[in-house]
Amino acid sequence: MATMLLDLPQLTFSGPPIDDPATLTRLPSLLAAALRGRNGVIAYGGGLHVRGACREPAWHSLRAAWEGPNAFHALYPGVQSTDIPFAEDAFGDQFLVRAGAVVRLEAEWGGIVEVSVSVERFFASLVADANSVLGFDPRQVLAALAAPLAPGQLVQAFPPFVLKTEAKVQLHPVLTDQLRRSLAILADELRGLPDGKSVRVRVPD
Repeated sequence: MATMLLDLPQLTFSGPPIDDPATLTRLPSLLAAALRGRNGVIAYGGGLHVRGACREPAWHSLRAAWEGPNAFHALYPGVQSTDIPFAEDAFGDQFLVRAGAVVRLEAEWGGIVEVSVSVERFFASLVADANSVLGFDPRQVLAALAAPLAPGQLVQAFPPFVLKTEAKVQLHPVLTDQLRRSLAILADELRGLPDGKSVRVRVPD
């Protein structure tokens, strides 16, 4: 049963052989068993990325996301060091295991939202209705890009979804690490601002 958790549709990447077995010993048993069968994937054509127990590539490494220099608990006050950042969606929102349940880090503003009572229920809901779990239709998002999303890339939305604006949102593929850093900076800038506050977004050269 566990190894089937990652039998997801539209795979564009399967992780390399496990070279970080120590990380597996710290995971919930069901998730660890799934990674032993397939060491992480990119599924739904790029709509969902499940990390693996590996050290390279760094963008796929669960250890790097959990404990590396840019670990999510270091970037976001709402993320705990015990939260396990096992997956992310195409826009860089993170799925974390917290006390057995699955929560979502909404990366543009740093909020935490409960998603599922368990890892098993999370994947079952994903297979049943991926659009509802992800909050978007992966086919529509990827069709809006000028080129297919490559492994190691995520989708940057500009203006960010969290901002209310009349400008049309444009979608661009960017390197995973680049998007993670820019979203963390945005969330830090927005932290503590009241709803409806006017902000100006500056785009660096």
